[in-house]
Amino acid sequence: MGRAYQNRKESMAKTSDQKARVYSKHARVIYVTAKQGGVDPDGNLDLRSAIERAKKDQVPAHVIDKAIDKAKGTAGEDFAPARYEGFGPGGCMVIVDCLTDNPNRTIGDVRQCFTKTKAKIGTPGSVSHSFYHSAIFVFAGDDEEGVLEALMLADVDVEDIECEDGKITVFAPHTEFAKARQALNDAFGEIDFEVEEIQFIPRETTAIPAEDEPMFEKFLDMLQDVEDVQKVYHNVG
Repeated sequence: MGRAYQNRKESMAKTSDQKARVYSKHARVIYVTAKQGGVDPDGNLDLRSAIERAKKDQVPAHVIDKAIDKAKGTAGEDFAPARYEGFGPGGCMVIVDCLTDNPNRTIGDVRQCFTKTKAKIGTPGSVSHSFYHSAIFVFAGDDEEGVLEALMLADVDVEDIECEDGKITVFAPHTEFAKARQALNDAFGEIDFEVEEIQFIPRETTAIPAEDEPMFEKFLDMLQDVEDVQKVYHNVG
């Protein structure tokens, strides 16, 4: 079998590691959401959304159930959100959102990703002013006016609505996430959202020099390998 077998073995191991990290990230969000708002998805809409996102990433049911069962106990890890900002390879702007039970470990791991790729971690607020912090919903449909009317009747402060290729995208302030989701479901029934989450969206995108692209890819890969990292946002277009 030789080298070809070894390459295949290493590829399978890498894929398995990537899946494990995806499962772990979703399980952590489900655990925290259930711990904060209750373990019943019907009464905890944030939990229901977290479960649906996990299923779309093909997280097995037993992983989801284990995270919810864990949240039923009085003990368990005490996770808290942590956000880091800075400048990545090529001078791009980066925001890293984490869930951590050990802030000292997490900042050390994230800082290492910056320093090993010649990037620079910044202070809170150093780049976030260059991003919109928005609730985003993407779902099948073409009735842009009907969607806008439903949101306005619910007194949702809509930032923008796009309709393209049979899909509608709604942007609203991150503080309006729950209200916007409820308004859409009330108006159109239970929607199978392709995307329903809060994201940082760059106000302007930038291109990085070609010579910095390999380091930028390495930087993103290193961040995704950090177990505490949940989301990475950047302004590279």
